[in-house]
Amino acid sequence: MDPAALSAALLTVIAPLAEARREGSSAGITAADLPLERPKNRDHGDWASNAALKLSKVVGANPRDFAGEIAAGLEAVDGIASVEVAGPGFINIRLDAAAAGALAKTIVDEGAAFGTNESRADEIINLEFVSANPTGPIHLGGTRWAAAGDALARILSSQGAKVTREYYFNDHGAQIDRFARSLVAAHQGDPTPEDGYGGAYIHDIAARVTEQYDGDIDALDPDAKQEAFRELGVTLMFGEIKQSLHDFGVDFDVYFHENDLHDSGAVDRAVARLRELGHIFEADGATWLRSTEFGDDKDRVIIKSDGQPAYISGDLAYYLDKRERGFNRCIIMLGADHHGYVQRLMAMCAAFGDEPNVNLQVLIGQMVNLVRDGQPMRMSKRAGTVVTLEDLVEIVGVDAARYALTRSSADSNLDIDLDVLQKRTNDNPVFYVQYAHARTHNVARNAHGSGVDRSEFAPELLDHETESALLGALQEFPRIVAFAAEVREPHRVARYLEELAGLYHRWYDNCRVIPLGDAPVESVHRTRLWLNDATGQVLRNGLTLLGVSAPERM
Repeated sequence: MDPAALSAALLTVIAPLAEARREGSSAGITAADLPLERPKNRDHGDWASNAALKLSKVVGANPRDFAGEIAAGLEAVDGIASVEVAGPGFINIRLDAAAAGALAKTIVDEGAAFGTNESRADEIINLEFVSANPTGPIHLGGTRWAAAGDALARILSSQGAKVTREYYFNDHGAQIDRFARSLVAAHQGDPTPEDGYGGAYIHDIAARVTEQYDGDIDALDPDAKQEAFRELGVTLMFGEIKQSLHDFGVDFDVYFHENDLHDSGAVDRAVARLRELGHIFEADGATWLRSTEFGDDKDRVIIKSDGQPAYISGDLAYYLDKRERGFNRCIIMLGADHHGYVQRLMAMCAAFGDEPNVNLQVLIGQMVNLVRDGQPMRMSKRAGTVVTLEDLVEIVGVDAARYALTRSSADSNLDIDLDVLQKRTNDNPVFYVQYAHARTHNVARNAHGSGVDRSEFAPELLDHETESALLGALQEFPRIVAFAAEVREPHRVARYLEELAGLYHRWYDNCRVIPLGDAPVESVHRTRLWLNDATGQVLRNGLTLLGVSAPERM
């Protein structure tokens, strides 16, 4: 019996009780009003509900008395072994072994679909992440968003959402000009400009620009030469960024060029829309947005007095463009240095008539530090000043890098111990989870060689305490994934997998799938193989959501 079936049973019991107390009306109670959770202390049962406490005022009953009525009704439901009332009206439910164990076959039968649903089918999501400027390799902050953003996209998609991964390609502005000047300086053997970019990659890109330019680049006047280095240099640098992300397992559906906003008239359309809505005013020769009406700390200049668009104009145009493309959820992942920008983005969203934190959501990611031999690692071989995606992958590999960057809440600072991630021990969390998955395959291979197959399934035999604990965790997977999608927190899946791996290892140490010696193969061995394979399936499903491989041998 899974949580959905148990919720349905709760509703079947509670609805007539509520109707009796409310003279024929159940007050529109649905399964969503009947929360279930796993008790922290397994001695309290398999599931607990505070439905009686939540509904007592609605039905006009004493919570504990109402809980007693619910408990009496639930005890008659097939698959429920016992129900008890605790405290002021909590209901603790214990399933019988067969009902709990049936989940193993359900998981194996559903396979990769276990944990997925269509609950977010109405959400058309534009998920913008990384969006690093094409002025250098991706640093650790962008790498964290690459791992977390791709995992979030996978999780949201698993719940039915239609997700577009988008990279905002900044090919407009002062940073690109500094990049071009740095390339020219490298080409000419001049010192790096004071506000420019350094590192071996600048010399590499400059050399490739010179090689690929059609003609004699040194014959150009200074302005034309800088433009040539800008245009070709940005193309080459962005090509490297895209390849690095692809090698990291991250590909985007849309690469949106900032220049397109300015060339297409999108800024003018955004200003016109806001003017129609009555949120634009003119002052001091400039065009302003009345953003203070929507919670911002001050009104914002959109078009400066010299006629040039202010920085926020691009945000206005880009957001409106996303909404006009049909996205009803726009999620933006930004670095910690953009924290102060969230308020004005939400004001912008509200000014367009949308709902902040619904139509627009901003996620902030904190800093990442690499630690080796107890000391922070700060320098890159190639970038010179910052540690990059390539540096991290070169040291620990794609799987360990993605898992390490995803297993902690993105809004907290993260220290990654490279020495731990290179170990093939249980101290290394990605190894711990991947090894559990590989072990399930090893057990299945050995079982096949010993004549144990899945020709029989007797779930009532899965009654060992480690089996009860393992089944309880397996049952949680759909809820964990759904909650991770709701709160936009992929790390919840990673932490769940570590807990599941621990429970599986303990089960492995206590329950045999293969008979000892010459003992015959029995029903319990075949049934345990179902549980073994179900665990492997859930570990595989979870790792896939994180973009991490699930090896069959280690």
